[in-house]
Amino acid sequence: MIFQTPIMALLLVSLLASIVAVWSGWFGLRVLARWNLASGSRAQLQMERLTELVSTLFRFVMLAELVALVLFVFNADRMATLFVGAMCAVGTLNVNPYGFPALYAKIAVFFAAAVWLMLDRADRMGRDFPLTRVKYGALVGIAPLVVLSAGLELTYFLNLRTDVITSCCSKLFTPVNPNLAADLSSLSPGMALGLLAAAGGFALVSGAASLIWRRGTQVFALAGVVLFGVAITAIISVVSSYIYEHPNHHCPFCILKPEYGYFGYALYGPLFAGTALAMAAGVLQGFSRVPSLTGVLPALIRRQIVLSLVAFALFGVAVVWAILRSQLILFG
Repeated sequence: MIFQTPIMALLLVSLLASIVAVWSGWFGLRVLARWNLASGSRAQLQMERLTELVSTLFRFVMLAELVALVLFVFNADRMATLFVGAMCAVGTLNVNPYGFPALYAKIAVFFAAAVWLMLDRADRMGRDFPLTRVKYGALVGIAPLVVLSAGLELTYFLNLRTDVITSCCSKLFTPVNPNLAADLSSLSPGMALGLLAAAGGFALVSGAASLIWRRGTQVFALAGVVLFGVAITAIISVVSSYIYEHPNHHCPFCILKPEYGYFGYALYGPLFAGTALAMAAGVLQGFSRVPSLTGVLPALIRRQIVLSLVAFALFGVAVVWAILRSQLILFG
C-alpha cells in the first residue's frame, strides 16, 4: 500500500523537507551564533552567500508542505474504500494510532510554514536583511516539527493494514461517545452559530481597528486563531449537518467528498488562509519599527490583514450559503 503514487509523493516531500530542515537548522544555529553584518570577514561573507541558498531551499520545502496538507487529507479520503468500516478520511486515519497525530502535525507545519514564509519575505524587503537572525531562529524551531511530522506520517503509512476493521465518523462524531469529537458535535446549533458570529465580529472589529489606527495587529492575530477554533467547532456541530441535510451527521471530513460538491474545500480553504495571514501579520507587526523596514513593512502587514479579512468573509459566505440552500430545519 505504501507504494501507491499519492503516498510515495507525500513521503518524498516529507523526506526532502526533513533533510532540508535538518541541514537548515544546523546552519541556522551557526547564523544565531556568528551572524554579524558589520563584519567583513571571510567567514561572514561565506555565511551571507549560504543564507541565500538555505533560505531558498527552505522556502521551497515550506511551500511544498502547504500543498502536502491538502494532498494528505485528499488521499486519506480517497483510501477510505480500502478499509472495512471506513466511509471517509476519519476511517482511514483511525486505522492505526498514528493517523490523527500525523494530521495534527501537518496542520502545525502548515501554519508554521506560512508564518516563516512571510518572515522570509519581510527580511528580503530590507536592504540589510534585518530579520535574518529572527527567521533563522524560527527555522531552528520549525525543523524538529518538520521531522516529527515526517516521522509520524511514515509510521502511519507503514502501519496501514487492510485487514483491520476501523471505525468511522458515524461512531466518532456522535454525542453518545465520551470524547472531544462527541463534545463538539453535541454543542447546540444556536450556541455554535452564536459563538461563530461573535468570533467573526471580533476578527472584523480588530482587523478594521488595525487598518485604521495601525496598531493592535497582535489582537487581530489572536482573533484569527480564536475564529479558527470556533469555526472548526461550528463546522462539526452545525454547519456540516446543514450540508448533509441530516441532524445527526457531524463529520468534518465527509464534506470534502464529491457527493457534497467538495464543499468542504470552500470552507477550509479560506479559513486556513485567513488564519495563516492573520498570524503572519501579528508576528510581523513586532518588527514594524525596524529602520530598514519602516517604509515597506506596514504596507505588507496591511495587505495581509485585508487578505485575511477577505478570506474570513469568504468563509462566512460559504457558511451562510450552506445554511440557506439546505432543506434541513434546525430552528423552529
